Amino acid sequence: MNASPAALRGLTSRPKTHTLELDKTCPPAETVARAKEAFARLGKGVLAETRRIDTGRLGIPVYMSLCGEAARGVMPTRKQMGKGASPIQAEASALMELAERFSFFSYFADTDRFAPATWSQAETFFGEALLPPRLVAHSVGDACDAATARCILDLYPWDFVLARDVAAGRDVAVPLDWFKLLNEFNGSSAGNCYEESVLQGACELIERHVCAVIDRTRPTLPTIAPESCTDPVLRELLAAFEKTGVRVVLKDFSLGMPAPTVAAIAYDPATFPHASEIVFTAGTASSPAKAAIRALTEVAQLAGDFETGSNYEASGLPKFTRLADAAWVMDGPVAPLASLPDLAAPDIAAELATLADRMAALGHPLFTVETTHPELGLCANYSFAPGLAFRERTPAASLGLFTGRMLAERADPDTARAGLAVLAALFPQAAYVPFYEGMLALRLDDPEGALPHFARAWERETRDEDRALAAFYQAHALSLMGRHAETPPLLDRAIALCPEVKEYYNLRGVARFRAGDYARAAEDFQAALDLDAGSAMDLANLGLCLERMGRLEMAVHHLDAALSLDAGIDFARKALARIKGEAI
Repeated sequence: MNASPAALRGLTSRPKTHTLELDKTCPPAETVARAKEAFARLGKGVLAETRRIDTGRLGIPVYMSLCGEAARGVMPTRKQMGKGASPIQAEASALMELAERFSFFSYFADTDRFAPATWSQAETFFGEALLPPRLVAHSVGDACDAATARCILDLYPWDFVLARDVAAGRDVAVPLDWFKLLNEFNGSSAGNCYEESVLQGACELIERHVCAVIDRTRPTLPTIAPESCTDPVLRELLAAFEKTGVRVVLKDFSLGMPAPTVAAIAYDPATFPHASEIVFTAGTASSPAKAAIRALTEVAQLAGDFETGSNYEASGLPKFTRLADAAWVMDGPVAPLASLPDLAAPDIAAELATLADRMAALGHPLFTVETTHPELGLCANYSFAPGLAFRERTPAASLGLFTGRMLAERADPDTARAGLAVLAALFPQAAYVPFYEGMLALRLDDPEGALPHFARAWERETRDEDRALAAFYQAHALSLMGRHAETPPLLDRAIALCPEVKEYYNLRGVARFRAGDYARAAEDFQAALDLDAGSAMDLANLGLCLERMGRLEMAVHHLDAALSLDAGIDFARKALARIKGEAI
């Protein structure tokens, strides 16, 4: 008997035993029980609790898992959200999200896992098992020749590990810190088994890729006919939105990729904009129905039941504040859900094998590194596919740009200076070279030396986003030198070019506060909060402005809110005590 495609790739057969709302190798109740038992082995330090947080208005459950003290020492996040069409699936999602993140950050914190080497050293050590440099260049869309790629990659000692080429069924040595720099934790995943975890990570990579491309190009794409959504769980979810008056449009965002992606845009005419937002998100899975279910439960997770005034942070897709801005999404011909690509099979390993083969055929081979925490024991992975886009990555990406960033941020000063000099010789007009020279100077506590570098970057940059960043760092360098009065004109430039970056408003607010212009400083801190309502520092700064303006009741409100998010903001605590002392 011939081996199955999955077996030929070293994958283990994983028949689905639960297909009601998502396709899993076991029911969600079993996942919850296993996850809680695993976290219990580590004590209260990793998982503090799980909690249902939706109001019940939509009837679509949302759960949150809260980190314990030990997890907070490893992870930057304090809570994870979980979604699902049933409470038990939403809780399972919240638990596995914590397992994914805790495993990911623990893995990268263990430096013994990595073999640091320049590219030349890696070629000698790994030989033919080394990832071809063309795939590293392909990961950022750089068409440079192999000799140039090797020259650039040789400027920095990368952290090499063995990753699994899923389609080829073999291990390949890869510079994992390169891919982490490009993708952050996009592609991290956890599952009931290895194959389930990798499939989930691969679907997330595809989801973020198509969303990034669509956000940049804004094409007209098919709208999915609601009557074609015949899956029972999907119909129940759509009915839940309809009964509360929330309008939902489903879109085909598959964009020629092998796995289907469904985007959902939703808003409540009764509560928008005073108590709710336009929610725009997407889901990718092996079948169109499951992709749509993922998208709709994600809407529920982000929306706060369309009545709580919650403010979600946009990630894969832009966030709209006006319906008119979303008109391009709504356009497009109507198509049935069944017209989307479909990988569905009774076995998850078979789905993964097919997906990996088709991704490789498109020029985006799927690689994965197992990140399972040895004590937790819940399967986790970090996956990447060279050539896939990511919205948080600059469209101006290149080998030189990201290597320059690593040199400026992490290399020892001599290696960094030498490497940046090579990049300057290779790319004499590149704006990123003086920018990273400025960043290196800041890292070495030389803000005065950084200023001319950022000024040259400003002169060379052509993209609004990058020019804004160069202006901001000029202002930042001046502020480090105590020259706050000189920063507002530079920050005015940055904000005019890129008005959706909270840090620009924050730094301008600081300058205005120091100049005694408390009203305008308050406007800046409020603008920063409009972009990120959970910014504890901006809440504290706004509270301080309100105190100086004599608006003590509002000052107390904002200072309390800041301290509830970050109890370590000393100036907020002192201001609060000062105000309460005046009131006594």
